Amino acid sequence: MIYGSGAEWREATAKRVLLFGMSGLGKTHVSNLLRDSGDWFHYSVDYRIGTRYMGEHIADNFKREAMKVPFLRELLRTDSVYIASNITFNNLAPLSTYLGKPGNPEKGGLRFADYLERQAQHREAEVAALHDTQRFVRRASEIYGYQNFVCDSGGSICEVVDPDNPDDPVMSDLAGNLLMVWIKGSDAHTDELIRRFDKAPKPMYYQPGFLHSAWAEYRALKGVTEAEVDPDDFVRWTYARALAHRQPRYAAMARWGVTVTAEEVAAVRSAAEFVELIAHTLDSRAAAA
Repeated sequence: MIYGSGAEWREATAKRVLLFGMSGLGKTHVSNLLRDSGDWFHYSVDYRIGTRYMGEHIADNFKREAMKVPFLRELLRTDSVYIASNITFNNLAPLSTYLGKPGNPEKGGLRFADYLERQAQHREAEVAALHDTQRFVRRASEIYGYQNFVCDSGGSICEVVDPDNPDDPVMSDLAGNLLMVWIKGSDAHTDELIRRFDKAPKPMYYQPGFLHSAWAEYRALKGVTEAEVDPDDFVRWTYARALAHRQPRYAAMARWGVTVTAEEVAAVRSAAEFVELIAHTLDSRAAAA
């Protein structure tokens, strides 16, 4: 780790962290808090994915839908209107909407083959955006004068790395330049995330092996063809399994850094409190070693 103790972390003139864990446990909340303090640069991996790497895919998808409307079709063909994604750090809906959900097209579902293609695009984009982190560390310092840096990673980071491989290129790149911080949720947090997701199911990225297995199991369980799959029902059914699948992967990633709880993160009210939380966690880790 790039900080060996709480004192070393406190005294560092350039504090650099990467927050990871399940979506909804406080990564963006803390990142916004640090940015708003005026001393930290906030790098959002999902925002980078949705703008730099998948922005054209997202906009083209909007245009395909617009071309189905005669009025908009003629305006698009004559370059009379401009269609673009309005993605922000706190509104990633254009990205998740593009990823979509597989199943019945009459219920907004995608052909499974098209869904897999978009999943592959996301994986490639996420790896590239994670590798961009160090470049943004330099940009934050050289252009804007920020020495402190927080990388707000997506919930699917654990799906695109192999934390058990000491030579994994993404993990090595990240852990060699930032302190990896896992925001760990409890069983109660998991239940709440599942409840929220069940209320408003959203598209997400899955590891290919897990996705193929879930797709086959769901169809066999429900006795439906690909075109009969209810997209929302499938992603609801898959979500709890995805969280269970991700938990040991997050835990393996945490061996490259430190772990804080979602409760501890929720109690943070300032950048200074975050610095102290990480310092205490580093010292506790060292004492337990």
